[in-house]
Amino acid sequence: MEYNFSDNVKALKPSAIREILKLSSTPGMIPFSAGNPAPEAFPFKEIEKISKDILENEAISALQYSVTEGYAPLCASIKEYLNKKYGLVKEGEELIVTSGAQQAITLSAMVLCNKGDYLAAEDPSFIGSLNAFRAYGINLVGVKTESDGVDLTALEDAFKNKKVKVFYTIPNFQNPSGITMSLEKRKAVLALAQKYNVVIIEDDPYGELRFKGEFLPSIKSFDTTGQVIYVGSFSKVISPGMRVGYCLANAELIKKITVCKQTADVHTNIWAQMVAHKFLTEYDFEGHLNKIREIYRKKAELMMDLCDKHLAPIITYQKVEGGLFLWCKLPDNVKMTDFCKYAVQNGVATVPGTAFLCDTEADTQYFRINYSTPTDEQIISGVEKLGKFIKEFI
Repeated sequence: MEYNFSDNVKALKPSAIREILKLSSTPGMIPFSAGNPAPEAFPFKEIEKISKDILENEAISALQYSVTEGYAPLCASIKEYLNKKYGLVKEGEELIVTSGAQQAITLSAMVLCNKGDYLAAEDPSFIGSLNAFRAYGINLVGVKTESDGVDLTALEDAFKNKKVKVFYTIPNFQNPSGITMSLEKRKAVLALAQKYNVVIIEDDPYGELRFKGEFLPSIKSFDTTGQVIYVGSFSKVISPGMRVGYCLANAELIKKITVCKQTADVHTNIWAQMVAHKFLTEYDFEGHLNKIREIYRKKAELMMDLCDKHLAPIITYQKVEGGLFLWCKLPDNVKMTDFCKYAVQNGVATVPGTAFLCDTEADTQYFRINYSTPTDEQIISGVEKLGKFIKEFI
């Protein structure tokens, strides 16, 4: 049978990252392409103990249908945590638990944008979000980034001339670039959004993974007009397989997001929400964060030292103080896609930078590598191999 797919999905292609991840599982492949947390960062014993307690004492609550907004104790504990630590929760705001941050981003776009509307995003940006926006027929406006975040002149130009409705940003250790937006730019982005009546989706999956430098307040912390939808997740700090994310925004927006979520999955996995709640409130969550920050600090510094030794000055990158990724630039005389293809054919899986561009037809000299997933031995071997590969290309 020949299927006539909807206009919303005809142009969608499989995620380049997911396709490369299939190759990452090939025996002997060095998985620089993944964005998974380090296996040693998972709190196995704590989750086992919490799950046992839940199934012994609250089994019906964990196995029964629940409310779309989320497990009430978890919602309350997240709001308390965000307010106490970051001062995020303002009067008139509510929180909904979602099936990962990806769903929160998708539902936000669904309630705010019509087909043909314009949404601005950092260029490059997270492919999962870009594809979610494309699925609703939203026109993407890529805004170039600088070493300290989005280019403000280009952003205002997009707001003014394209009549952008939403701006999607990852201010902390951006995926894929690793860039962190400066404090001055965070305030300026909010001011521009207020001036042009643009809603900001602030995606913050990596903010807790700062292992060096000073913490910067979120854009949401300055928001007094309901301009910002703040999206968070437990995927990088507890477990991505649990699929527990959340969305904090003006109550009016949350009501619409709730209705849309009801049609998508009724509610997020309740067992996982109960586990997240107990881990957040009954265990040393800050101690756990410090543990995984130290894991990523060691891995990042190992990879950056090796890049300085084996890739520089031919391949360049911007040093990071957190997150999971390095964004590497090839010299102009090397075709990026050929280099990435050669690397994966020879045992090192990277992600071509084109996967992260708002314009699917555009080109770039960048590719992304990840230090959280591979072992230290794989990091050492993989960077050495990339150094050898680039010498064969120039």
